[in-house]
Amino acid sequence: QVQLAESGGGLVQPGGSLRLSCVASGSIYQINLMGWYRQAPGELRELVATISPGGTTKYADSVKGRFTISRDNDKNTVYLQMYSLKPEDTAVYYCNAGVWPDRDSFRSTDPFDFWGQGTQVTVSS
Repeated sequence: QVQLAESGGGLVQPGGSLRLSCVASGSIYQINLMGWYRQAPGELRELVATISPGGTTKYADSVKGRFTISRDNDKNTVYLQMYSLKPEDTAVYYCNAGVWPDRDSFRSTDPFDFWGQGTQVTVSS
């Protein structure tokens, strides 16, 4: 069993910043990709950013240059630092991780996807 615990969401003015954190715990042998997704009301969930175990990052065009994803493998934690926030960034942000829970699964299967509960980010004057 794997749990992802998020923190850092809230209300911020346009141009402001926030840092989201997500800690994975439970049965973990190794974590593959970690990432952040977001979903605005009436919209599909979209990828914001991902980061590999070695630190390779990818970003949605809409956040490139403003958001930075990072991870601490020793702490099983992924972060999303958000600068220059815009009203269109308002959404529920979800943490995602691909996890191998044990050595056998690591050797034989693709990682299993786990999701956080979501944290609300609201950008408004």
